[in-house]
Amino acid sequence: MFDFMNIMNKVKEAQAKIKEKQAELVHLTAEGEAGAGMVKVIVNGHRKVVDIIIDDSLFTPEDKDMLKDLIVAATNKAFESIEIQIKEEMKKATEGMMPNIPGMDFGNMV
Repeated sequence: MFDFMNIMNKVKEAQAKIKEKQAELVHLTAEGEAGAGMVKVIVNGHRKVVDIIIDDSLFTPEDKDMLKDLIVAATNKAFESIEIQIKEEMKKATEGMMPNIPGMDFGNMV
């Protein structure tokens, strides 16, 4: 028989840890780059772009379309990277707190 109160307490504890970890994610950053590093985009764990670094040589009218493409590519790479980090951080925050229930993935609770 399940100890329902114990499970509920563990759920509440997990929720508190998840909330705490979500607040900390603002300090987590990831960088994506494109064009051999000519464009770099830095994002945080709240999925916000915090900086874009562009090589000065790309500031010419004829490079405008290429620059847009590089910014998009670098941004997408940064977001892919931060998603992996977020899942790892959330998994660490809830590790060992809850029983292994198939289909219950607390790593996606952001």
